[in-house]
Amino acid sequence: SVYGEMHRYIPVLAKWAGFTRITEKVVEHRERKYGHSKFGWERFVRGFLDLLTITFVGRFAQRPMHFFGAWGIVSFLLGFAFTVKILWDKVDSVFFSKVPLKRDVTEQPIFYLALVALVVGVQLFLTGFVAELIARQNISKKTYLVIERAGF
Repeated sequence: SVYGEMHRYIPVLAKWAGFTRITEKVVEHRERKYGHSKFGWERFVRGFLDLLTITFVGRFAQRPMHFFGAWGIVSFLLGFAFTVKILWDKVDSVFFSKVPLKRDVTEQPIFYLALVALVVGVQLFLTGFVAELIARQNISKKTYLVIERAGF
């Protein structure tokens, strides 16, 4: 469906809907005589956000876990790597170098980065599962185009 500023992307939506013969109509543009243009940064930003929406929905509407799961795994692995670094520093200071850490583990910023990255990773992964369930609910509703209406 077309909403917001998505009318700019009707050719792309038509192509995704299965139409093969898409053309543009040449129109005559005349110089503005009165008033001022409504095109500005706000309209550009809205159009760009609609482009991101069209791209995201077009690529991941049927498989949202690919998007959310991938970013969730990246975030979780980053948090896990931070955690391993924290643990290695602690083990190194206690058993190998015998030099105490300058700061406690919870006083280090990397501890909070690890914590946030782990939680965000799990949240994104679970969001992917929920989005996948929602996408599967709508899979039984077939979207189709009516080519010809006979007898109505």
